[in-house]
Amino acid sequence: MPRTRPALAVALVLLAAPALSACGGSSAASDAKVVTVYSADGLKGENGDGWYDQVFEDFERQTGIKVAYVEGGSGEMVQRAVRERSNPQADVLVTLPPFIQQAAGKGLLQKYVPRGADQVAGADKAPDGTWTSVVNNYVGFVYNKKELKQPPKTWDDLLGPRYENKLQYSTPGVAGDGTAVLIKAIHDFGGKDRALAYLKRLQANNVGPSASTGKLAPKVDKGELLVANGDVQMSHAQTKTMPNLGIWFPAGPGGRPTTFALPYAAGLVTKAPHSANGRKLLDFMLARKQQQEAGPVGGGFPVRRDVAAAGAGAAELTRLMDGVEVFQPDWDDIEENLTSYVEDWKSATGG
Repeated sequence: MPRTRPALAVALVLLAAPALSACGGSSAASDAKVVTVYSADGLKGENGDGWYDQVFEDFERQTGIKVAYVEGGSGEMVQRAVRERSNPQADVLVTLPPFIQQAAGKGLLQKYVPRGADQVAGADKAPDGTWTSVVNNYVGFVYNKKELKQPPKTWDDLLGPRYENKLQYSTPGVAGDGTAVLIKAIHDFGGKDRALAYLKRLQANNVGPSASTGKLAPKVDKGELLVANGDVQMSHAQTKTMPNLGIWFPAGPGGRPTTFALPYAAGLVTKAPHSANGRKLLDFMLARKQQQEAGPVGGGFPVRRDVAAAGAGAAELTRLMDGVEVFQPDWDDIEENLTSYVEDWKSATGG
């Protein structure tokens, strides 16, 4: 899964990356009072007002453990963890599916079941205990409400001349949300070949690749783009500072808008330099107070079944999802075939 790529978060990445890549006593990871989080973007706010901002601040105050934060696309974070396998720098890895399954399959995550995970539905956690969702979320798209009085209704609407050079989606295989676009298209069009045939046609209107989903919403808000991909949590949080941003769900040939759950899932990194601190943070993320803040602070949905969605945005989020079909992807198939799906997408689109 920053969704808005805030300057602060980018600065944190630039400052943290060299230190976390270093070896020896000068590394940030060598500090016993630190926990290092590699995360997909989206849960950190543009102005320090995101779910991560609140959770990390409370965690640091209560435990004295400093959070070192590095973010990027889901695929990017997994690949970084792969490169560091012999000398892990991260303690906690947070990504969107199918990258969390991919990380577990590569042996990057050790088994740990956080406190409160018994209240998380089976589909939102690994059977072997290697990862657990911490904030629920759904695939979605954004549009400019000022330029478009109504959002597009179907995938085919996006093929029209109105969207030439005014449409962009993040890159499958790099960004979790971009990969979700491919997964949703495969479902909506009834198979990979039909989906790729459509995405090949869509390329005529597509501005080009983007490693970051979060960078697209500001372009939509300003009118540089009319439509882009996103997800409900990120996009809903972005509407706080982007008044022209609207959320919608493309419908396939069947005519009904669809989406699927795309939770932020977290796991403890294998041979993490500070496993104990990582466990504490995972427990903290699933605690009732932090889950209660998933909606009003983060714009997402709590993953604990014993915590109801609350806050000013809860009703709005419920209305947004009304009438949208939620389907369940075959994550085992996607994990097994993700590389070939992405390669086929590249061949079809020239991406």
